[in-house]
Amino acid sequence: MVFNRPGIASMSLGRPWLHDLPGKLMQAAAHGFEGIELFFDDLDCYAQRTFNGDHLAASHQVRRLCERLKMTIICLQPFSMYEGLLDRAESDRLVTEKLPRWFTLAQALGTDMIQVPSNFLGPDPKTGTPRTTGDRNIIVKDLQRIADIGAKSGFRFVYEALCWGDHVDTWEASWEVVRDVDRANFGLCLDSFNIAGRVYADPAAPSGKTPNAAADLAASLDRLRTAKIDPAKIFYVQLVDGERLDAPLDEKHPFHVAGQPVRMSWSRNARLFPFEESRGGYLPILDVARVFFDDLGFRGWVSLELFSRTLADTDPFVPADHARRGMDSYNKMGSILNWEGQTETPTPLLGEPSSPVQHRL
Repeated sequence: MVFNRPGIASMSLGRPWLHDLPGKLMQAAAHGFEGIELFFDDLDCYAQRTFNGDHLAASHQVRRLCERLKMTIICLQPFSMYEGLLDRAESDRLVTEKLPRWFTLAQALGTDMIQVPSNFLGPDPKTGTPRTTGDRNIIVKDLQRIADIGAKSGFRFVYEALCWGDHVDTWEASWEVVRDVDRANFGLCLDSFNIAGRVYADPAAPSGKTPNAAADLAASLDRLRTAKIDPAKIFYVQLVDGERLDAPLDEKHPFHVAGQPVRMSWSRNARLFPFEESRGGYLPILDVARVFFDDLGFRGWVSLELFSRTLADTDPFVPADHARRGMDSYNKMGSILNWEGQTETPTPLLGEPSSPVQHRL
């Protein structure tokens, strides 16, 4: 029987330049996480600081550490700004130059999966000219190209719709892409934040919600229930909430970044773990989760991918605190949904539950 297993994104435990990757991995393991979504920024920072920029050496060391901690590297991510580029020369460069390097690193890390977020390159900041196309045929062909190349070496790709994506910004659009790519090694990541963040939340509105938030999300979830998605095509899911802001995220708001989509600015600063209503969480994450697990029947990696301004705190306790919060959230979700094989927070392997671990290997 396949059970749910707790994972967390490496970036959800602290900023790479403030909190070292080995320390974050140790805290994740100490608090009961079994898997890590490894962000390239974390790997890059570790390589620059410890291996003179040698990403391959850093990857081998990260794998050794994860093996010692009995943790799985779920995927390497994000292979971003790829599909649907109008600059076809850049598209070719990403396939012929960047992708082979990522295959090498993923193999060294011991993972067979690379995550691809929907393209959010946006228009040229100087001219306003679009840099991506919404032509579904081009998007699908681009993704088929990397899937076919990856299949030759046993690699999988997992595609996720970002709620600020240029053209793919809903679960429906991402599923249509995955369905049309039609490759066994190309699957879907469903993310509660990006689903609810697109149709329920509007951080630019005083209420923090879209005009018909509850009805629109309910309709979206009804469509998800009846979409006949094979659970095997869902490679993993992410459970994350978002913070209701005190004021609309406009040009006066401290989170505002000129030229950046509002939902992206909100996401980068104000995600929360599920059930953190005391911190301002307000998205109906439990409703989304019930569809994932009860209706679709998903079982597998459940990752907590949190971005937040709190990760930039220089306090060395940040990784331990976020690992604890994440596991508390995961355990509560499992208890409510009656997951079999629910993981309970173990006695920490390294010090007390909230003690920082900043070892370098």
